This record gives sequence, C-alpha cells and structure tokens, in this order.
Amino acid sequence: MRAAVVTEPGGPEVFKVVERPDPIPGPDEVLVDVKASALNRADLAQRRGNYPVPAGISQDIPGLEMAGVVIGVGERVNSVKEGQRVFGLIGGGGYATRVATHERMAMPIPDGMSFQEAASIPEVFFTAYDAIFTHCELVMGESVLIHAAGSGIGIAAIQLAKSAGAYTYATASSAEKLSQAAAIGLDVGINYKTDDFAEVIKERTGGRGIDVVLDVIGAPYWERNLNSLAVKGRLVIVGSMGGSKLETDLRLLGPKRLRVHGTALRSRPIEEKIVLTQQIAKRVVPLFESGAIKPVIDRVFPLKETGAAHAYMEDNANFGKIVLSME
Repeated sequence: MRAAVVTEPGGPEVFKVVERPDPIPGPDEVLVDVKASALNRADLAQRRGNYPVPAGISQDIPGLEMAGVVIGVGERVNSVKEGQRVFGLIGGGGYATRVATHERMAMPIPDGMSFQEAASIPEVFFTAYDAIFTHCELVMGESVLIHAAGSGIGIAAIQLAKSAGAYTYATASSAEKLSQAAAIGLDVGINYKTDDFAEVIKERTGGRGIDVVLDVIGAPYWERNLNSLAVKGRLVIVGSMGGSKLETDLRLLGPKRLRVHGTALRSRPIEEKIVLTQQIAKRVVPLFESGAIKPVIDRVFPLKETGAAHAYMEDNANFGKIVLSME
C-alpha cells in the first residue's frame, strides 16, 4: 500500500508518501481499499508529536476516517462482503490506500454518495452526535451554541441540531462563513472578531441563556460559555484549540445547576465505538439518504499533497472538510 507518513515530528513538510506492507485483517476485520480519507485537528497534533495513538496503531500514519471498497474479509466476518462500498471511523492509518477495520465499524455508503463525501463524515458527525445528543441530551425546542461554525464538527453539529428541531447559534471568524452556515441551518450567526458571543446570547434570549454549548476552543471561552447557559444548561468540551489551562470560580456552576462534559472518541474501547457506529448507522445515515443533512467539503487534495492539505487546515480558512483522495 501507499501511505503518507510523518518522517519526524514537525510541520506540514515532514510528510512523505512511501510504500508499506498491506495490513492483515483479523478474524472479525475487513480489509478496505481506501479511496478517500479526510483531515482532522487531531492529525495536526499527531504530526507534531503531541497526540499519542492507541495501542496497535501506527504513530507515523495519521487519519481517523476512511471510505473505500472491501477487498478482503476475516474468517468470522458475516455482515460485510467483498466488493461492498463502506466508510467509517478508524483509530488511525487513514492516510493510506489500505486499512483493516472491525466489520461492525464499516458502514455501507449510501447510494449516490461519493467516496470523498463519505470520507468526510465519520469523525465530525460521530463527535457532534455523541456530544450534543448522548452527553447533552439535546431535544426539540431547545437551543444550542456551536463554536467554530466553519469547522467539520461545527457544520455537523449545526445540521444535526437543526434536524432535531433545535434553535441554533454559532460563532465564526467571518461573515462569509456565517453566511455559508446559514445555508445549512444556522439560525443566528455571531462573528467572534466583532461581537462578544455571551452578550449576543444574553440579548437574543432576554437573559435566559441557552440549553447546550458545544465548545472546541477551551480555556478562553470557559467563563463566557457558562454565563451563556440557561438553568440546567449543559456544556460539552470536544477540543481546546485556544488553550486547556484556566483558573475558575466553581460558583458559576451551582446556582444554575450546570453540567459540564468532556468527550473524546479515539481513546475509547472498540466496544464503545461499535455501539456509536451502530447508532450513527441507524439515526444519522438515513438523514444523509433523505437529503435532510449533507457532507460539506471545502477542498480535495491528492495523497501526494498531504503536507499542503495540512498547511491549508492550519490557515483556518476552510468551511467544511479537507479531503485526501487516494486515486
């Protein structure tokens, strides 16, 4: 197989496409001929040497999602067949033309959906679904604030929340990104470079606050996130791009009976990932099939330009996913 490998910790220039032996699927695994993968912020951290991978995963090949065709199956596999188009979340190794994954982590690609579109879905839609529904129990009629509207997770969360009947607020760095987010279901956009989101929330809700906040920024937004929540509000933290250390006043939590959740997917046991995959297959994939929600791709790079793709992500100019094509 061909793979974009990290030759040493560093910047985007450290990637090199090399040949590696194909993975050998275990009894419950399938071998996938990967047609597309996609970038995530975790990949940037892994490239820099700051994101240790789970046991059994190659440290030098990033990639948390894939889409392709099954070309081999283990002896106990009974739910997936050779020749089937599949996509799914993986623990790593997505920047390669072959991956082995558990059969129950491989979902059929909906008819009419391209490999590139399918590859852009797993990490961000799994994360957003788990954060706002499993952890925060968002329901119809509630409101949610989503930070980084132009990110993959932001785009996924906006669409999933809107499809569930929630009222959506989101922050972004430009009017253009907020306009693009409005086209996929955003109700109220907030440009964080010109407006204080906590003040906007206070004004728009008459001081009540909102029910759920999904945050990828971390420490800089901590206090304003809590102040933006209504009584019994829930905050879920899925990233800390702005920093992870803070000093806080715990009295911000008590009077409104707030709940704070932290979540990550990569470190979870395979059994938990399988459960989440089956939930996504049952509750989210049909939304793609009906057109209620859609994958949003900003740009596609060939595997040989993986370094350029990483540099592009670091510029923070994208709206939607950055995809790698193996073909």
